[in-house]
Amino acid sequence: MKSLKLLLRFLTVGGLVLLLLIPLTMIRGLIQDRERYRGQAVERVSQSMAGPQQLVGPMRVLPWKETRRVNATGSDGRLELREETVEGYLLQTPATLAAGGVIEPDVRRIGLYDVRVFQWKADVQAAFAPMPVPAVNGREYGEPYLVLGLADVRGLVGTPSLKADGRALELQPGTGVLAARMDGVHAALPAPRTGQVVVEGLPIPPRSLPASTVDLAMTVAGTQSLGIVPVADSNRIELQSAWPHPLFSGRFLPNQRSIDTSGFEASWNISSLASAAQSQVHDADTARLTMRPGSAGAYTLPGEADQGVDSVVLSLVDPVDVYTQADRASKYGILFVVLTFVGFALFELVKQLRIHPLQYLLVGLALAIFFLLLLGLSEHMAFWKAYLVAAVACIGLQFVYLSGVLKSWWHAGLFATMLTALYGALYSLLVSEDNALLMGSLLLFGILAAIMWITRKVDWYERAATLG
Repeated sequence: MKSLKLLLRFLTVGGLVLLLLIPLTMIRGLIQDRERYRGQAVERVSQSMAGPQQLVGPMRVLPWKETRRVNATGSDGRLELREETVEGYLLQTPATLAAGGVIEPDVRRIGLYDVRVFQWKADVQAAFAPMPVPAVNGREYGEPYLVLGLADVRGLVGTPSLKADGRALELQPGTGVLAARMDGVHAALPAPRTGQVVVEGLPIPPRSLPASTVDLAMTVAGTQSLGIVPVADSNRIELQSAWPHPLFSGRFLPNQRSIDTSGFEASWNISSLASAAQSQVHDADTARLTMRPGSAGAYTLPGEADQGVDSVVLSLVDPVDVYTQADRASKYGILFVVLTFVGFALFELVKQLRIHPLQYLLVGLALAIFFLLLLGLSEHMAFWKAYLVAAVACIGLQFVYLSGVLKSWWHAGLFATMLTALYGALYSLLVSEDNALLMGSLLLFGILAAIMWITRKVDWYERAATLG
């Protein structure tokens, strides 16, 4: 009978722990809702300003039309020759590409949410080798032009400066024959001077577009992330910014980087031998080379957007994501409840104190409210300040309440000290993500060892007789 009383007591406490999972789960759901609202704020800024940016090119394009004679079945069922016109283009990527410049970070605020935006003062140089132009009977070549792919052309600030071989070019909207594969701008190039229109039956000498150099200076605005596609045979990318918390992702990490409190500098050296970007650009079956504003995947977490082609991706991230921190903290909520209830049970058995299950429940709810306070305060102040205020408020509340429950200020102070140690340990887990598992394991081992040491001489059958 005595053992049954003790078992029922533990079952009651276990049931209260399960009951407290309901408010803890609701609080985690609220955290996820706030994260979703922040994502909507990012999308609003992207739709009204410019989304994540991605640069492809510059590249040279030479469109053509070709008249072909094909066999076709006539109305009488007999084969006959017909003429059809086919359109296509020749695409040339640079031999060398150098892209660099300064990224100036800024913040747009939507309600309670800060959205990281930037302006890239871009400086791009590209060099093209001579481009062979094959002589094909029935084919007529149009005027060549230069294409620059950009994920969101609304991000162009002012008028870019584009020069080919020192000659200024006028940029036009759209990407011509590449419109289905990328957004961006283009500029007409001088027509090739080698040869005339191909005439059937006459020998046509080979011709080509001459070697050329391109210089581009522009300011590009965007939200959260910038991608650059290494389309050349040899690519050199150098970026710098005053933002001290960059996230490097995409297919390539920097070969060299320097990060400190004053900002960062990073550089990439990428060969076409190490990248599939050129083959992806030339592949006509590739879906898209740049993201469309507002398209699915364009507003995912920084660096996670599916950009369809190998690229270097740089994101300006917030080092203290309050929602991620609050969500991680809430995962330890059930541990707080269990440890506190174990402490109560020890007081009941060792000190022979009577604690009603309703008092267990009220203390557990106070522990759960901590995570709700942490979430609300962290939206208005630094996370560490929010954590401190929420912890002091909850510990103070439980100290006053437990002084009456335990009928002792000393016992209440002992519990408040235990809670302070728990909150301190939780904060250490949050700020040390890499060592969180090790620290959490050591914490649980230490607590279990302390409980076993305290209760090592307890006669459980004798203590069970004191339970009502």
